[in-house]
Amino acid sequence: MDAAFTAEQDEIRRTLRDLLTKHAGPGEVRAAVRTAEGHDPALWHRLAQELGLPGLAIAEEYGGAGCTATELALACEETGRALLPSPLLATAVLAAPLIAALGTPEQRAELLPRIADGTLTATLAVPGGSMAAALGLTADNRAAAWAGGGRAGGIQAHPDGGGGWRLYGEADRVLDGHSAGLLLVAAHTGGYPRSRTLLFLVSAEAEGLARTRLTSMDETRPLARIELRDAAARLLGADDGTDVCGALADTGSRAAAVLAAEAVGAAAGALERTVAYVKEREQFGRAIGSFQAVKHRLADLYVRVEAARSAAYYAAWDAAAGPLALAQALEAARIVAGEAVQLHGGIGFTWEHEAHLYVKRAAADELLFGPVHRLRDHAAGRAGLFGAVTADGPVHGVAV
Repeated sequence: MDAAFTAEQDEIRRTLRDLLTKHAGPGEVRAAVRTAEGHDPALWHRLAQELGLPGLAIAEEYGGAGCTATELALACEETGRALLPSPLLATAVLAAPLIAALGTPEQRAELLPRIADGTLTATLAVPGGSMAAALGLTADNRAAAWAGGGRAGGIQAHPDGGGGWRLYGEADRVLDGHSAGLLLVAAHTGGYPRSRTLLFLVSAEAEGLARTRLTSMDETRPLARIELRDAAARLLGADDGTDVCGALADTGSRAAAVLAAEAVGAAAGALERTVAYVKEREQFGRAIGSFQAVKHRLADLYVRVEAARSAAYYAAWDAAAGPLALAQALEAARIVAGEAVQLHGGIGFTWEHEAHLYVKRAAADELLFGPVHRLRDHAAGRAGLFGAVTADGPVHGVAV
């Protein structure tokens, strides 16, 4: 592979970084998370209209830029650096690829142009809050019980007799679920003997839908509880045996690469702020950054960030490497954020300083998309490192 970026890719990164430096500083981020939407609508409109951010990886025929996951990963690296609260991840990384993969031609023509121009935000809602399992990142999503199923548990769907569907159940920890204009809901249909998981489109205005914003560890990642009480829905695509779990797993691999880049951006942002601080903070008449012990700690963090960045860039080129790149990036973000607090000393523990925002982002992302050891365990199992792989997972002790 050619690891060099094109001039267009470098321009995406530079333009976005300049814009976020001016309009998404720590003060603006704190103000944005306290809005009803959980993000700054004016900034989101600008990112969509001026930079085309939500449409980067959407095909040109639907009003997008027709770029690849690499451009989207570079953009998310910059939003991660600023800890930008925005619906970009839920809309462009999770929902849009599923609509493109599973939607009928009419559904794609209806929804993707609105997503590309930023007028429609969307998100993926899965029962039980098991996003990592549903996307096939920490378990085989065909065998895992992430969606409940049968007559109890999960979200149930049944035809309404008029060509539509009705959903009943709830989903927790839905990214931007309180503000998204469209929900992609994973639900069971077919009853207990023939239960299968399908994806349904639920409008924000659907009768029987209740949405509650949750108090989350990381305010820059707004989460919501979705309650469906006989809510009207449309089937995404056609009930013709389409491999929904396979589409979720493919989306998960690509999303993992983008998430890895975003986590690298957050780790790099924390490290940059820490380096700047130790150059200014003096002790015993000299900057603390001049002490050898501090230099060694910062050098170790730099190596972690750069190794994670390399893994993330490779995963943007080869999505199959996404889960492992995500594991490395999440680990780097957690360690760098923790060290940033320590190296900031007393001020690093205060609410007024932004260091704790990086710690919360790292911890919350690992809860949503990890944990790291399960990402690595599932990737190792799929590769057959510990034995033969079956539908239920690896058979340990059996050579491949």
